[in-house]
Amino acid sequence: MRCPYCGSDDTQVKDSRPAEDAAAIRRRRSCPACGSRFTTFERVQLRELTVLKTDGRRAPFDREKLARSIRVALRKRPVDEDRVERIVNGIQRRLETEADSEVTSRQIGEIVMETLKEVDQVAYVRFASVYRNFGEAKDFRAFLGQLEDK
Repeated sequence: MRCPYCGSDDTQVKDSRPAEDAAAIRRRRSCPACGSRFTTFERVQLRELTVLKTDGRRAPFDREKLARSIRVALRKRPVDEDRVERIVNGIQRRLETEADSEVTSRQIGEIVMETLKEVDQVAYVRFASVYRNFGEAKDFRAFLGQLEDK
């Protein structure tokens, strides 16, 4: 593993332990060249996923982008970081097992909305406002009306 600080290829693992409900391994590493310490995570990846964007572009699936968008929706909500990791892991596993190797951004968005609806309704509305591109207050009212009807 290359040191993110000095670029040295010779880093040493100081500690390893299970993380994210044993879905990953957390490793504390140190670099003998510069003395820096950093953490890496090792996760199982069942297959490479490609995301088909709405404009037709293709991009590799970015787990961190998914996690970031979920964290933004859950900001200042009573959901801890371990739960966020479990949510992200669950969505990634679902995509890897249910979908083809190419998945649309719309499929990902719908799965995130479905998951957030069960976890926290405020986060669900926040994510929907960005995902569905709400432009005016009436868009929120219409969405909340649909939510109450269900």
